[in-house]
Amino acid sequence: MKTQILIAAIFFSGLVTAQQKKDSLKVHSIDAINIRKQVFKKQGDRLVYDVASSPIAKGTNTFNLLKQTPMISSIDGKTLKILGKSDAIIYINNKKTNMDSEALIEMLKSTPSEDIQKIEVITVPGSEFQVESKEGVINIVMKKNKNNGYNGTMKMQNEQGYYNNPSAGASFNFRQGKWSGNSNIRMGSWTERQKYTLSNGDPTFRNESYGSNDDPNKNFGGGFNIDYEISAKQSLGLSYNMRYNKSFNSILDINNWQDGVLTNQTVNYENAQTRNHSFNLNYEIKTDSLGSKLTSNVSYLWFNRDKASFNETFPLNNKPKNKYSALHQSVPQIINNYAANIDYLKKTAKGETWLMGISYNRTHTDNDTQQDKLVNGEFIPNINQTNHFIYKENILGLYLNYERKLTEKLSGKIGARYEMTRSTGDILGKTGFERNYNNLLPYLNLNYAIHPDHNLSYTFSSRIRRPRFWELNPSRTYFTPTNYTQNNPFILASKFYNQELNYMYKNAFYANLSFNIVEDASASDLLPLQGTVTAPKKDDEGTIIYDEDGNPVMETTKFLRYIRTNYGKNRELSLTLGMNKSWFEDIWTTNYSVNMGYVTYKGAVLEDPTSIPTPGETEVLEPYIIDIKNFNVSATINNTVRLSSKKDWFLGVNYFISSKVAMEGGTIGARQSLDISLKKIIGDWTVIAEVNDLFNQSFYRVRGIQPNGQYNNITNFNYPRLISIGVTYNFGNQKLKKAREMKSANDAVKSRT
Repeated sequence: MKTQILIAAIFFSGLVTAQQKKDSLKVHSIDAINIRKQVFKKQGDRLVYDVASSPIAKGTNTFNLLKQTPMISSIDGKTLKILGKSDAIIYINNKKTNMDSEALIEMLKSTPSEDIQKIEVITVPGSEFQVESKEGVINIVMKKNKNNGYNGTMKMQNEQGYYNNPSAGASFNFRQGKWSGNSNIRMGSWTERQKYTLSNGDPTFRNESYGSNDDPNKNFGGGFNIDYEISAKQSLGLSYNMRYNKSFNSILDINNWQDGVLTNQTVNYENAQTRNHSFNLNYEIKTDSLGSKLTSNVSYLWFNRDKASFNETFPLNNKPKNKYSALHQSVPQIINNYAANIDYLKKTAKGETWLMGISYNRTHTDNDTQQDKLVNGEFIPNINQTNHFIYKENILGLYLNYERKLTEKLSGKIGARYEMTRSTGDILGKTGFERNYNNLLPYLNLNYAIHPDHNLSYTFSSRIRRPRFWELNPSRTYFTPTNYTQNNPFILASKFYNQELNYMYKNAFYANLSFNIVEDASASDLLPLQGTVTAPKKDDEGTIIYDEDGNPVMETTKFLRYIRTNYGKNRELSLTLGMNKSWFEDIWTTNYSVNMGYVTYKGAVLEDPTSIPTPGETEVLEPYIIDIKNFNVSATINNTVRLSSKKDWFLGVNYFISSKVAMEGGTIGARQSLDISLKKIIGDWTVIAEVNDLFNQSFYRVRGIQPNGQYNNITNFNYPRLISIGVTYNFGNQKLKKAREMKSANDAVKSRT
């Protein structure tokens, strides 16, 4: 009997054990499904898109993958936006990319999506990130594998817009023992065609200009990154990137009308070329087994842009004021930047993370603008518009972050960045300025995991926006002799205060509420300033004309000057509702978002700080008043449909629409864009045919009017419809681990070139 009981007990125990194992397997199976389905989720201060688990991440490139990532969009195929408004700064493996914006986009378009593990979207970056204003960060995390070998990608693309624009590129990656590296090369040519309609005036007169611009470009770029593992804890790396762009024989041809009468024709011929070289030396040492490490960088950046133009105006009627005029202009810019930084990341056994660092940037810009005007058949220097501007800037930054998990559901991150800026600007022989200012930029992030299906977070950040270096160069770019853009060396840095509340439901639906305050705001675009210049009248030989009493005869000319300058403050309240979800066993993948914003701009421009009238001249500037309240709505709808069970045919249908958006310089008209793509994967080959902006509706129309009746309207039709065919070939070991991407010490400066 005891034996039977014992046998029964053993049998029952076996059943229980088997059942437990079965139940355990069920639990593991359920967990695995949950992990696979969490394609988009909230983690700390960022939203993570698990590319490896996404059905759309096969056979495409990183740029197209980013456009399909929740919260990220691109209308023009050249830039990336976060939540439809914030500029995106690209990081790779937590290291900021070390190249200019155009080269970066080409690199992303040539990087296979299969190399990407996940994409992190940081809408409000912490103190450790080198960003300005309300810029967000996209951190691309590459797959890791320690296999030795090599791989690469070759890509050719032909794009048909108004003109045909071919391009090609290749990238190569290798890993052998302690050495790893990657290199890339890109080349192409494109001609940009733009059609302009400009009109301005007031109730008493009107000016209109109609014309077009053809801007041919040839470019070549590339770089390399070499990484050497000194030991299991130490690494040394060197990176180099370059880009050359040549734009010769760019022609702007415009006919000008006054009060309905054709007066003259302006033709501007321009040759320009840009060279950009950057170097970065990186050293990293791991200080413990918890992940603590010390990182240091030394960087050098050299940027050179040469631009020479010849502008001439031909009279088309016999009015006395309407005569032939011409000018030569040379606008070179040279930027030298030296930078260094040291970061120390400390992790503790309690789960705390400390990050502290120091950075230094020294920048020297040289802008020697020369301008000649035609007088009596000869070109003589225009003293008023010839200037040699030297700008020097030194920035010392200190930053500290502390991050920890407070409870099982609550985690937080707090930090601050302290920046000391010392800068001088000298227009040699004319004027100059000195600016010394300090900024304390706090940061706070709180994340509350209410429930596995509900997550809530709050973030606060303070940043500044320094003017871009080309904005400081006091030179002009002419549409007509009286209609031109004017850079401003006296523009001040703007202060940004950003707050954000983010809610996520089931890792698929999200709501983002943000509020931004800007002090000492400068216009996001140029402000149109109208006025008059009264000066002695001159004859065809440049001699002043006098009346019978011996007084010079005075002549008044109206002008329209586009300038970027500080005007006051603005406030922005924005709500974004979005969804990222797959349907029908991942056959149909959707990424939808709607953004609603309410913005106020308030301030005025009462004088032009760049204006230096010559003796005998009197300039009167009409006040430019900014008092704008605007509600706007935009929507992004991305669809990817798998057309075959073999997962080798994909259809993409994307649509963007935006209502009218009021800005400081006027109201941008409604825009929309319908994009269609068809992708075929054939082994290591991928062929993509795309049509962007099928109906030519994403161009810019700006309408602006002042309380006194002065108006300024601009239509820039850039032929946005593009038809392209691209072929990509991936070769070598596709499981190769990428070389360590390195952060450059002068990253913050690159975005200002």
